[in-house]
Amino acid sequence: MSNEEIKATARRMLEQVFPNEDVAALPELVAEDFVNHDGPPGAPQGRAGLAAGMHVLAGAFSDQRWEMHQVLADGDTVVMYCTHSGEHTGEFMGIPATGRRFAYQQVHLVRFADGLGVEHWAVRDDATFMRQVTGQQPVAQPA
Repeated sequence: MSNEEIKATARRMLEQVFPNEDVAALPELVAEDFVNHDGPPGAPQGRAGLAAGMHVLAGAFSDQRWEMHQVLADGDTVVMYCTHSGEHTGEFMGIPATGRRFAYQQVHLVRFADGLGVEHWAVRDDATFMRQVTGQQPVAQPA
């Protein structure tokens, strides 16, 4: 696949498949043995694990969206810089629904082989997400 093709595939995952919980599209996008290096501890891997993650997000957040700011590809790897936004309408990580809106930045790296995503890493601004969802401000650390 060309750089443009893997960029389009990666974008489709976050812009269309995840927000719509389109599990049926996963075989077109990721390998059966897909590895998510950024999943929660003990989370299943593979397509089934990715589908489970999609269900968790869909159950916790409504009006989800990933707005792409920059998408780069080099060789077999795509890097996506984006903002994930939505409304916290269901339990997530033990936090009951708050109805609060959130928007926080993420960077995703996806490695491809034979036209399918095979590995994923992410860096997310989870502190900002938690502040927005819970309404709590961070505790100042002593100097």
